Amino acid sequence: MAGEQKSKAKMEQAKGKAKEAAGRAVGNERLEAEGRAEQAKGDARQSKEKAKDVFKH
Repeated sequence: MAGEQKSKAKMEQAKGKAKEAAGRAVGNERLEAEGRAEQAKGDARQSKEKAKDVFKH
């Protein structure tokens, strides 16, 4: 389960970066903001999983 969540976090971060870059390229501020939000969501998920790992060991 933890591996699945970690991969979800990485996928969200990558998708967010792509959206942000696409938004910046076409000048779409909303798309840029959505990308940043997805990255933040992925970062939060990754932090949560790292914290779980610390307490497991």
